[in-house]
Amino acid sequence: MPDDSDYPPVKDLSKLDDKQKLRYQDLSNNFKEKYGKLPQFFASVPGRVNLIGEHIDYCGYSVLPMAVEQTIIIAAHVTKDDKISLSNKNPEFEDYECSVGHVIDKSFAAWYTYFLCGLQGIKDSGKAKKLHGLQCMVDGNIPKSAGLSSSSALVCCSALVIAHANGIKFTKTRLAEICAVCEHYCGTEGGGMDQSIAFMAEPGQAKLISFNPLTATPVQLPPGVVFVVSNSCVMMHKAATCHFNVRVVESRIGAQIIAKKKNLDWRSLRKLSEIQEALKYDLKEMLSCAKELLHPDPYTKEEICSLLEVSPQELANTSLSENTLHVEKFKLYDRVTHVFAEADRVFQFKEVCGMTSDDACQKLGGLMNESHSSCSKLYECSCEELDKLVEICLESGALGSRLTGAGWGGCAVSLVPEEILKSFLDKVKSEYYLSNPELANKVEDSLFASRPGCGAFICKN
Repeated sequence: MPDDSDYPPVKDLSKLDDKQKLRYQDLSNNFKEKYGKLPQFFASVPGRVNLIGEHIDYCGYSVLPMAVEQTIIIAAHVTKDDKISLSNKNPEFEDYECSVGHVIDKSFAAWYTYFLCGLQGIKDSGKAKKLHGLQCMVDGNIPKSAGLSSSSALVCCSALVIAHANGIKFTKTRLAEICAVCEHYCGTEGGGMDQSIAFMAEPGQAKLISFNPLTATPVQLPPGVVFVVSNSCVMMHKAATCHFNVRVVESRIGAQIIAKKKNLDWRSLRKLSEIQEALKYDLKEMLSCAKELLHPDPYTKEEICSLLEVSPQELANTSLSENTLHVEKFKLYDRVTHVFAEADRVFQFKEVCGMTSDDACQKLGGLMNESHSSCSKLYECSCEELDKLVEICLESGALGSRLTGAGWGGCAVSLVPEEILKSFLDKVKSEYYLSNPELANKVEDSLFASRPGCGAFICKN
């Protein structure tokens, strides 16, 4: 049976530090101004930075993120009707109102769509009967569209608010599973990393997140180094483009072709990790298998249909997603080889974190550098600005630097020795931000060292 530690904690507002109290009080004041009453409770969910293991969670492989200190907070008050009233402390986001029975329009993605995903997840959980209405106000200090999981944090925060408001108790693991699925409602076929670390994070440590079953293993990061997040300020909206889902589909088709050539039931297999499990190979054997069975040139849709012995319509039903139906060519070899090599780097990273050798931090940095190169060249999920930022971070003294998050913009994460942190920050600030007039006023929110933060919680007065 689960014990109290398996559920998101409920904290007393008076026990928070002074900086946090000020933020909650400010949100409370804004809530009262908007709704004429004080919120009954708050929910808080952190963003995350993935240290290593990019674009492999939806392939079934373990990842190694940590929560950042930046969070999404929702202030909430239960009402007697069935209306959900949403507002955002940031005036650039419009208000929204709907009933608790609202159905998401998958063709339209607005900021409140992510809240509605959380609502839908609780409705689909099997525990929700008649839900109460709510008045809610959102406040977030996670940089948006930056690869730090602001959208997933909002989905998770919404689900936590809806569950708490209706007296429904879920374990952290179950909430992560619900939220990983319900984010698909807005069109993003992610794998579950963001939601898992959002609920399972603990202060001072990263987590090795594994799937099937979902587990979170503590990883103690080495002393003497810090992780620095730097935002390229190139914004990427996962739900508004097909880039992310194309990579999901490419890894899926790659898995299915390998399965077909290995005489497995390819129609029942959708993840590269499932192929590995069926073949009982290790990751190095899977790399060799991919190199033997897949060719480096892009595959046309016609070639894929021929290999799988299906019609274009059958391919659409078994392998594609709604916003990838138009894609005609798929780079299977590069995507699959990235996934297997990156999955191996995750386990190497965890192993090195447990070492006490003098060169442990250099080894971690080397793995991060390999990861970025693979993301940029094989998975093609970086961009010119992000590659340049990673280069500047390395020239400024980082032991390793890589994109983090979906990519195509967003943030880099760098492993930096504590003794050079100030000079590192100064140089990156000068070389990347102050050299561009459009970025000079964004540096304060775009460049920061982060300690592993805590997971989601409810807060009450």
